[in-house]
Amino acid sequence: MAFVGFDENGHIAFNDPGLANLNDPLPIKCVELDEASRVQQVGEGHFSDVASVPAHVITVTCPTLLAARRWVCCVPEKRKTTAVAAALEGPISANCPASFCRLHPYVELFLDLDSASKLGRPTP
Repeated sequence: MAFVGFDENGHIAFNDPGLANLNDPLPIKCVELDEASRVQQVGEGHFSDVASVPAHVITVTCPTLLAARRWVCCVPEKRKTTAVAAALEGPISANCPASFCRLHPYVELFLDLDSASKLGRPTP
């Protein structure tokens, strides 16, 4: 089971936009965090300032995430509205790795009203 969140920029497990790779040959790897990801870590209260956030982290790659039997995604907060809308309504693309959730056969996605606020509404 994979517990997956979406970052404000649409990354999953620090697989950043443009760098996420559905064909990554490695199960885990070390990645350099971009400035947006480091700032988000501070915004979520994990670190007191950007200087305290590690520049490099070990992450699970996209193929490893997709190999999990189930995904449970919890994506709260208004800060994540753009990522949620791109993941669910935009193209499935490395430009929004969170969109890869649509490739998995069993995903449970938990949103709050804030994170879901940019999603399109079906017409009657």
